[in-house]
Amino acid sequence: MIINLKTLKDILKKKDIKPTYHRLKILEYIAKDIGAHPTVEMIYDILKDEIPTVSITTVYNTMSKFLEKELVSPVIITGTEVRYDYNTSPHHHFQCKKCDKIFDIDIECPFASGKKKTVYGHKIEDVHGYFKGICKNCLKSKKE
Repeated sequence: MIINLKTLKDILKKKDIKPTYHRLKILEYIAKDIGAHPTVEMIYDILKDEIPTVSITTVYNTMSKFLEKELVSPVIITGTEVRYDYNTSPHHHFQCKKCDKIFDIDIECPFASGKKKTVYGHKIEDVHGYFKGICKNCLKSKKE
């Protein structure tokens, strides 16, 4: 997905985030590959060659700001590793046990869609569903 600079600036301004150069480049990276679900470290590793002035602290602070303003969602499937999802609409995830990639899964879930707001008398505020297995790419390469 190609997004121009003006669109990126508008996205940040709508969320009341000052559009600095580093923030624009980080947003550009996560927006161009919406299904990547990168960690802070992944973002830093990709951008450090292109932007020598970027630091891992800048990436952490930027992603923290993006989370605060709900521009991204956190994806935590294993342990304490936080990945970030530019797709903030309710959906589930699939993580491949071989390549570790995370994929968006769109399945009908009455809790995620907001159709069902309680279960056994408990109020549901957030839904985070994930599946684990072997992705189709790894299955395909195993057969070859």
